[in-house]
Amino acid sequence: MIVVMEHKASQELVDAVTVRLKQLGFDTHLSVGVERTIIGAIGEKRPEYIEQLAAMPGVEKIVPILKPFKLAGREFHSEPSQVRVGDVIIGGEEIVVMAGPCAVESEEQLLETAREVKKNGAHILRGGAFKPRTSPYSFQGLEEDGLRILAAARRETGLPVVTEIVNPRDVELVAQYADMLQVGARNMQNFTLLREVGKCQKPVLLKRGLAATVEEWLMAAEYIISSGNDNVVLCERGIRTYETGTRNTLDLSAVPAIKHYSHLPIIVDPSHGTGRWRYVLPMARAAIAAGADGLMIEVHCRPEEALSDGAQSLTPMNFQQLMEETKVLAQAIGRKIGSLTVV
Repeated sequence: MIVVMEHKASQELVDAVTVRLKQLGFDTHLSVGVERTIIGAIGEKRPEYIEQLAAMPGVEKIVPILKPFKLAGREFHSEPSQVRVGDVIIGGEEIVVMAGPCAVESEEQLLETAREVKKNGAHILRGGAFKPRTSPYSFQGLEEDGLRILAAARRETGLPVVTEIVNPRDVELVAQYADMLQVGARNMQNFTLLREVGKCQKPVLLKRGLAATVEEWLMAAEYIISSGNDNVVLCERGIRTYETGTRNTLDLSAVPAIKHYSHLPIIVDPSHGTGRWRYVLPMARAAIAAGADGLMIEVHCRPEEALSDGAQSLTPMNFQQLMEETKVLAQAIGRKIGSLTVV
């Protein structure tokens, strides 16, 4: 439930309600707005508790939360959230672009790609050191060596780094190197992993599961937030349907749906969403038009030699074209990408 405090209720009254909620066994989350302060309370809602709280000084009203995703939803947190990754803000006016190869293959390969995406306006460098693959015989990543290479690329380019975490035991290790931890589609409902990244204060990029509903996706975010980490960014990366012409079906309707139900920022990955490099640019444009807060784009200097997902990776030249075209579109909807400032 939500306890809405009266306009200009004093901090002393807010503290008193918070203390009482904890005495009644509720976990509390405070949200201070311009007009009102509200206290989110998670626990057993007995009628007598509601009556007792409503009688306290400074309380305007008690509002039940109807959605199961209490912390990820807008009922408790009505204003859109922003998540900081290094010096980059996700969820603000600027549309953030994460770009880089699917997998870290070598220092030379990653640094070359990092320089290219930086030159063309990317904000965050992506690259997988741990690669959960469908086949056990596929390239699984360089693991800690890959993390060291990502850190070297950050030192040279200044780009913050996002990389995937696949094992709860590796959270501390990956957090030493990465600026943002990615939970991939296959691990969206790995609840042990979600709780562990929730205990870590690094921002988390949560990809949608292969066949997850929007509610299931938001409940996965709820695991992270309820464990203490509210720095969560959602990523739509396509869902599995009957269609075989593309790798997945990119569900762009998820963008406005998330904006309606949740305060969390959402980005779109048209690379995994389509699986074909030719489709990445048009779907990136569509994602921005739908209201996405960012893009995740796979870029490789030589896709024909890539050890993972070469068919969906853009060359640096194609990435440059994507950035140029999306800047114009961003301006048309009152936002910006990179150095283009909206007038």
